[in-house]
Amino acid sequence: MNPALDLLYRLAAIGISIYCARKTWYGYVERKILFVSDDWLDWSRWSRQVFDRDTMPIRYWMQMVGTAFGALLFLAGAIIGWQPQG
Repeated sequence: MNPALDLLYRLAAIGISIYCARKTWYGYVERKILFVSDDWLDWSRWSRQVFDRDTMPIRYWMQMVGTAFGALLFLAGAIIGWQPQG
């Protein structure tokens, strides 16, 4: 395994983990979180919705839990690193 590739993987995982953690923290502090659709072809207003904690609590907490889980998942990936089979 090329060490530079492993380093690049770990840096990308740390960066995405920090991004997700900050998004979760700001969502908790501001009591609203932005949902961004992963569909690259959908540029409508429905692809970028803001879920408010007071008006849409279920969608808000679903997005918060998913974003926090993503932060933890990428943090674990940064710690473990890239380990291909073989």
